[in-house]
Parts: sequence; structure tokens; C-alpha cells
Amino acid sequence: MKKIKLSTQVEIAVLIALGIALSYLKLFSMPQGGSVSLQMVPLVILAARHGGGVGVLAGLLFGVIRMLLSPNVYHPVQGLLDYPIAFMLVGVVGFRIKYTQEWKGHLRNFAVLSGGFFLRLLAHTIAGKVFFGEYAPAGINPWWYSITYNLTHLAPELIITGLVIMLLISRRELFEVG
Repeated sequence: MKKIKLSTQVEIAVLIALGIALSYLKLFSMPQGGSVSLQMVPLVILAARHGGGVGVLAGLLFGVIRMLLSPNVYHPVQGLLDYPIAFMLVGVVGFRIKYTQEWKGHLRNFAVLSGGFFLRLLAHTIAGKVFFGEYAPAGINPWWYSITYNLTHLAPELIITGLVIMLLISRRELFEVG
């Protein structure tokens, strides 16, 4: 396994801390968990600067810290799906996201980011169906209920994160790793 430089480790720690702080500045919160914030921006920046491996590691660490600080854990598997696994999956964007100043590149990066959020949606949806499906309103399919519930907060967060990342990713100095 490749060693991570000390400067990169410090950057990971600082940006995870920023992501945790941003997770408390919520635009809105869902009644049964989930919210819209800028928490993913620092993780996507890490993944874009250092690649998918660092992105996945940062997502894992971010998810574990979020689970410890503000847990909504009702079962160990649900806790893993909703926290470390969900955020690790967003980190995979680092394998494909690239510096760009062109609209085509921004659209491509938004598609990559959407893929990462889709993987996060899958983790939350599985946890929601398996562990909270019994709370679906009568006559509503638990899978459909879980998907729509999670999309209610993930879609706005994707759009906001995507807009911020598109503004930041066009700055070359963001990608100059020392």
C-alpha cells in the first residue's frame, strides 16, 4: 500500500474537520434523519486533489466521526450503511473527477459527482428499506418510500455541492498538490 505523505494527512484531517463543521450548518433537516448542507464539498475536494483512494479513506473517516458525534444508529449494519459506507462511496468520485475550465468538463464532473451521490443513495436506501421499511405509509412500497425519502435530501445536496465544486474546480491552484 502506498504511504500517504504527512502534508496530505494533515490536509485530510483539516478538510474532514471542515466537513464535520459544515454538517452542522444545515439548510434543512429531514424528520427521520438526513439533511442538506455543504458537508460533501471538502470530501469532494480531497478526492479531486488526491484521487479516489484518498477520497474513499476520507469518506470512511468522515462517516465514522459523524456516526460518533451525532448517531442515529438503530442497528450496527444500518449504522455502517448510513455512515462510513455511504460517505466512502462518495469518495470514489476522485477516480474520475478532473480539473477543467470548460462547460463540457463541468458537465462531465457533475455526472461523476452524481454517480458518487447515487452510490450514497443506494447505501441509504438499503438501510432505509431494511431497517425502517416498517414505517412506510400503508400501501406504499417500502423500497419506493426509502428511495423518495432519501432523494428528498440527497438531490438538493447534490445540486448545491455540484455548483460549489464547479466554481472551485475551475481554479488550477486547487489541484496543485505540493
